[in-house]
Amino acid sequence: MRTRFVLKSVLLAGLAACAGLAFAQKTQLLVYTALETDQLKAYQEGFNKSNPDIEIKWVRDSTGVITAKLLAEKGNPQADAVMGVAASSLALLDKNGMLEPYAPINLDAIMSQYRDKKKVPAWFGMDVWGATICFNTVEAQKKNIPKPETWKDLTKPVYKGQIVMPNPASSGTGYFDVTAWLTLFGDDKGKGGGWKYMDGLHENIAQYTHSGSKPCNMAAAGEYVMGISFEYRGNANKAKGAPIDLVFPKEGLGWDLEAFAIHKGTKKLAAAKKLADWASSKDAMLLYGKNFAITAQPGIAPPLANVPKDYEARLVKMDFSWAAENRERILEEWTKRYNAKSEKR
Repeated sequence: MRTRFVLKSVLLAGLAACAGLAFAQKTQLLVYTALETDQLKAYQEGFNKSNPDIEIKWVRDSTGVITAKLLAEKGNPQADAVMGVAASSLALLDKNGMLEPYAPINLDAIMSQYRDKKKVPAWFGMDVWGATICFNTVEAQKKNIPKPETWKDLTKPVYKGQIVMPNPASSGTGYFDVTAWLTLFGDDKGKGGGWKYMDGLHENIAQYTHSGSKPCNMAAAGEYVMGISFEYRGNANKAKGAPIDLVFPKEGLGWDLEAFAIHKGTKKLAAAKKLADWASSKDAMLLYGKNFAITAQPGIAPPLANVPKDYEARLVKMDFSWAAENRERILEEWTKRYNAKSEKR
């Protein structure tokens, strides 16, 4: 009996050791992201269906914060991959030699305007996220405030103190709003019509928030009549019953790509490539399409209830290289002019 007990104990210990070894062999990828928190679980589960041996550890914050963190770590990189961060930020990282070029197996299915132009790209797009205004109809009616139709409407005195928008230094949404206005109305190194427009808008701004979602959340809660935000958060809040309409200003919409890149120097290159292959796949695009009206592979995203059918045609012409090269100058000028109304950290 004792021999049988000893053998059984040895067998169980062996099985436990094997299980421990299998667990220890699971590769952990450190992925920096600006994806919305309520999207991460679905994307991780989707990836793990085909790659159960790779565990994703997310480091999440707003686009500007993640971009600054990556740049600060340039000399001692921590991330293995960057997922769901603005293409304009990834273009900046590429300019600094921080990305590992890789052509994922699904690259040919991604539209050329939604990927790095190099033959072996440093980054590729996942989906488009673009500007919208979350307009609280209940609060507007109480205050007798009309619904705007254009960006320039937001400079009218009737909206004074009723608008919140994201700070472009911390929010990718805020940055594409600013670059869109400079594209639409003119830049001229701080003297153009885009800056004059933002001077007028600033008069009506109650607060600049640190995230792109928060302005829409504040409008949805009735704290302010309007929040300049992006269509995913607007759709999500409206679907939950918030009394908001989504306004898509007629002049054109700022936008950026949620994009993917492998960080140069990763010691988990094989696993990072597997994540890149999945992130560029149709399965992944189907998940992105549940949240956004445009995916980097065409014809996958179903129509979103509150987004106009010609949404893609309304997007301003976006030059990611220009946005990357001029980021420091634009943010310095913006901060000098408007930062006094930014929310405190």
